[in-house]
Amino acid sequence: MIGYAQLWAADPPAWGRAGAAWGGLVGRVDRWAEELTERVGRLHAGWSGGAAVAAGTRINGLRGELRSVAPALIEADQVLAEFACRLGVAKARLAAAVERADSAGVLIDRQGRVSADPAALRPTHQSGPAVVQVAGGITAALTLAGQADREAAARLAELVDAAGSGWTRPPPPGRPPADADPARVRAWWDGLTPAMRRWLVVHEPTLVGRLDGVPAAARDQANRLLVEDRRAELLAERNRVLTRLPRGPAELLDLRRVDLALAGLGALAERLTRDESPRAYLLGLETGGEGRTIVALGNPDRADNVLTYVPGMTSGLADATGELSRAARVRSRCAELAPDRETAALLWLDYDAPDFLHEALRSGPARDAGPTLHQFQEGLRATHEGPPARQTVLGHSYGSTVVGTAARDHGLAADALVFVGSPGVGVEHAGQLRVPPGQVWSSTAPDDVIRLTRPPEDLLRRATLTGTPLGVVTGLVDSSDGGLWFGRDPSHPGFGGRTFPSSRHGHTGYWEDGNPALDGMAGIVLGRG
Repeated sequence: MIGYAQLWAADPPAWGRAGAAWGGLVGRVDRWAEELTERVGRLHAGWSGGAAVAAGTRINGLRGELRSVAPALIEADQVLAEFACRLGVAKARLAAAVERADSAGVLIDRQGRVSADPAALRPTHQSGPAVVQVAGGITAALTLAGQADREAAARLAELVDAAGSGWTRPPPPGRPPADADPARVRAWWDGLTPAMRRWLVVHEPTLVGRLDGVPAAARDQANRLLVEDRRAELLAERNRVLTRLPRGPAELLDLRRVDLALAGLGALAERLTRDESPRAYLLGLETGGEGRTIVALGNPDRADNVLTYVPGMTSGLADATGELSRAARVRSRCAELAPDRETAALLWLDYDAPDFLHEALRSGPARDAGPTLHQFQEGLRATHEGPPARQTVLGHSYGSTVVGTAARDHGLAADALVFVGSPGVGVEHAGQLRVPPGQVWSSTAPDDVIRLTRPPEDLLRRATLTGTPLGVVTGLVDSSDGGLWFGRDPSHPGFGGRTFPSSRHGHTGYWEDGNPALDGMAGIVLGRG
């Protein structure tokens, strides 16, 4: 049992830094593996025969053994980061209990024992309940810290034991398909031994990294192993573009797209290795097209509240860290409002977002994204540990159309849906989105140009009636009926949802400091409305 003074003096960030130090060794191991590869190349250049083949085989084996260590280093980082997070929550609960004691005239000694303050001028009948409440708060905080400590120690001990008794072991044949039900995937994963799971992370990272229903920690380990492979894919594509002659506009556009993706991947890789709280979990990474990624800030499998943020038009790997910062701002505000609760925020950029306005006028990309978003949210439910988390899905701009279309056509494992700067969510009424009543929320800034996205049939009707372009302009500024391009405005009273305010920050300012929309989003994630 962790004691009162021990928890009060604990330093959660120090544990996070210790974890980051272990994770930072992955880069060093990769460099050693590359050096071995270079040495094998030099050997083959001037040495042949049976001995050369044997030496090359042995060195390649050593290279494989080095790479197999990487998941263990990543796992140590995860364990210590999660311990730091839970320890921070426990300290916040302890601080809340102490604050309650100060305001209620209750004394706490150095051992955490609680008693009424005889000098406090309070009615006697209030002293007893106050003492009980403060004592309960202290006990809850110490219990959480003790549980976190025991679990982290056990997980680290298991890592040490595995290193000595066999780190990896091939699992039996049979893998779930990519579109398997996440609950079935979770059951399959739970049926494997730790050594089998680690074998899959090392030898089949592409499978593990994409399977909804595999816990976030394992997906993170697998996808981090793939970052350099994804970089190599982009560099190879860049070389192919450079070899095309003559180079016209299409080649120049391809070259710019690849260069932006490389820069975006570099920024994302830097965030993954940064010693920063909350720790980032890489749950998906693809380089095709504009690139796709899924990144969680905090472990969603352990959080009390989980936010999934879906960005809109032009989103891709190039600006993934910028979009991730929006999710981070909501999470940070949640941490300020409820430090005694653990919140995870995810960037879900796993669809081909429209790049140009004419593409954003079609619902095709939103429909195509629906099954994938549905599957991902089901996976979050399947892998969560302990009581179910409150899950919120937030869509911005065209991302709100993606969220609404997925909820309409497939259903989403979500306790609340939030739309900001929406051009419509594919339905005329909140009741068509299949979430609990009163849990569809929306905000549109007064100066958001999205208000001008009138439905095409309405613009055509007005132009026909007036015979001049003036009718179209009139239609743009008149939104009294709530009609937008993809259905009724979710912020319109007739939609049947609930709204929260936003100040004048345009189409992309909902996350700005001082904008009440930021507090609105955080309050919904926390279940406070």
